[in-house]
Amino acid sequence: MAKITLGGNPINTNGDLPKVGAAAPDFKLTTADLGDVSLADFKGKKKLLNIVPSLDTPVCAMSTKKFNEAASKHPNAVMLIISADLPFAMSRFCGAENTDKVKSLSMMRDRHFAKDYGVLITDGPLAGITARAIVVIDENDKVTYTEMVPEIKQEPNYDKALAALK
Repeated sequence: MAKITLGGNPINTNGDLPKVGAAAPDFKLTTADLGDVSLADFKGKKKLLNIVPSLDTPVCAMSTKKFNEAASKHPNAVMLIISADLPFAMSRFCGAENTDKVKSLSMMRDRHFAKDYGVLITDGPLAGITARAIVVIDENDKVTYTEMVPEIKQEPNYDKALAALK
């Protein structure tokens, strides 16, 4: 269980991020057009998972925009923005902010992703959604980098996450 904070107040997640070098857990997430995708849908590509509580917060919005800007420099990678937001809300955000190089994915149909990746917040006001985290997965579905952001109101380390895509 990871101990993180929200505005300095301690909260917990259900577990820990996958270990670097481990096989990435499979997932089933929902796309903007209400289809389902899994890890296999991104086979042969590097994957940056920007796991956020909600795109309707300033830090989540900022990280989505920054990874969208970086996407063109990483043509062999996909930038996945994962949250508990409904696909409709995620699509509205991405359209309004011109973030068309990232792929937004929702956990609306089940929380197995959050549980399997150790990012499900288990207590406090955000219980039931995800902590802020980054997971980078290589083209062979091995985890190459992880970051659990210790304070939800902080941005992730963009430089380290993007360096893991090289």
